[in-house]
Amino acid sequence: MKYILLIGDGMGDLPVASLGDKTPLEAAVKPAIDRLAREGEQLLVRTVPEGFPPGSDVANLSLLGYKPEKYYTGRAPLEAASMGVSIAPDEVAFRCNLVTIDRSEPGRVIMRDYSAGHISSEEGAELIRAVQEQCGTGRLHLYPGVGYRHLMVHRGAIPSLTTVPPHDYLDQDVTGFYNDYLATAELKVLMEESAQLLAQHPVNARRVRQGKSPANSLWLWGEGRPLRMRSLEDRYRVTGGLISAVDLIKGLGVCSGLEVINVPGATGYLDSNLEGKARAALKVLQDRDFVLVHVEAPDEAGHQGLVAEKVRAIEDFDSRIVAPIVEEMQRRGEPFRLVVTMDHFTPLARRTHAAWPVPMVLYDSRGVDQPSGSAYSEANAKAAVAVNGLNLKNGTEFFSRFIGVDESKE
Repeated sequence: MKYILLIGDGMGDLPVASLGDKTPLEAAVKPAIDRLAREGEQLLVRTVPEGFPPGSDVANLSLLGYKPEKYYTGRAPLEAASMGVSIAPDEVAFRCNLVTIDRSEPGRVIMRDYSAGHISSEEGAELIRAVQEQCGTGRLHLYPGVGYRHLMVHRGAIPSLTTVPPHDYLDQDVTGFYNDYLATAELKVLMEESAQLLAQHPVNARRVRQGKSPANSLWLWGEGRPLRMRSLEDRYRVTGGLISAVDLIKGLGVCSGLEVINVPGATGYLDSNLEGKARAALKVLQDRDFVLVHVEAPDEAGHQGLVAEKVRAIEDFDSRIVAPIVEEMQRRGEPFRLVVTMDHFTPLARRTHAAWPVPMVLYDSRGVDQPSGSAYSEANAKAAVAVNGLNLKNGTEFFSRFIGVDESKE
């Protein structure tokens, strides 16, 4: 048996007026996913436990069957694992975004762009290396990542610091949070010196000339200490691979014992090499049991409030990931179980995550006892659950049902 987990990050939403009061999932043309939904089960799964932030770190940890209450230490340690950065017991890792902030009004800081205009990995790495060269110390080190997503490791905790995800505060006043960085002497030096360096750097000068957002500030968040997880092979007796453009998800792969496959051209946005991801997934399944494919673009569109782009991201996920994988698995003739899901909702109207139970499709090539008979959507999943009772309280219950190995006591 082969097991395939396909995650469209942040696909879930609320009805949108410009889509005729449909959600993006309902408006999108997605024949491959809808067929799987009709022939398979639709269920609801709570991926974010009570009291936890509804981020991709917590939610995807759940989707792999791990209880965040037991394992979660923060977002950045997962990204560090992906990057091969070792965190000592006395160190704390921080996610370090390159962002665009507006300080044109004296005494105020406005978050204009959490991704600095989706800066390229090459540009981002050049900037972070320059900041490290000038501002790095024996206690503080910056590491380049993918696009706008980077890492800082600090020796020792910073107990007075309050951090927030920048994508939760688009076009909002973040002065108080910014001033929290300045309240710690070491971070004050980092923030002020890096701002001066970034303002003068040729990468940003070029971006401004091209009409793009400059990466004019660092933004630290998602801090955490090292984590330890039992492998999926140990817990569920499956081996496999993970494919994503995002360091956070790759870090989950490293920590859960999956092989992380890096696909050239995988960007985490609409220009991502989805065909390459699908081919890589099918290659994994030639000799292993399990593969996870993560697609970031629906979430990015949700954070930016871009309706058409979110619909397109879902349609691309259907036609360029789900359809070719299903077609090839059916051609091979080997039995498989396949899940199509989101990790969390990213409603366009909110432009941030929501912790609601996620609608999910679970398809079995051998058939299921109670097919849903309906297309995949938020409303249809709720209707199906009213009949089949598959409202699962956590990711461990889901993954045990998916793989067929009971780890409910994990």
